[in-house]
Amino acid sequence: MAVSLEGLNPNFREKVEMLLSSLLRLGVEMRPCAALRTPEEQAKLWRQSRSKEEIVAATSRLQENGARYLADILERVGPQHGQRVTNSLPGLSWHQWGEAADCFWAINGVAEWSASQIVDGINGYQVYAGKGKALGLDAGGLWKTFKDWPHLQVRSVGSPILAGYSLADIDATMQERFS
Repeated sequence: MAVSLEGLNPNFREKVEMLLSSLLRLGVEMRPCAALRTPEEQAKLWRQSRSKEEIVAATSRLQENGARYLADILERVGPQHGQRVTNSLPGLSWHQWGEAADCFWAINGVAEWSASQIVDGINGYQVYAGKGKALGLDAGGLWKTFKDWPHLQVRSVGSPILAGYSLADIDATMQERFS
């Protein structure tokens, strides 16, 4: 089931829709599986495969830097299990800003997650990343480290912190958007 692109930044949403349509014309079907993500959803993903010490340290860092709303969310979501899928704490992923989306490659209605699988001479993720970059988007599959083939985002900078926002500013923005 595809995820709605509602809630995304309108300009970004338009580019993603244009990209998905152009890929479909090439025979590559990419389906959205994550778009706007709440801080709670991000906290659950971040907590996967994290130790108690890592969680306590991150919660303390958020609290000490004026991000009490996000610290509370990180604490409140409780233990999570699964593989590590993100390095971004709640508020620090462009998903919470409506500026990121993830899509999976669908082959004959089946999700394909491999960036090395070749079908009819192509890999859908590589085409997706290349065409996304041509539209001015930052493609996670083209990152030097922590390759994230399903991921596209508006900004080339990895997080709101790297874009110059303080944790207190991020906390206020997230509280305004999601409470």
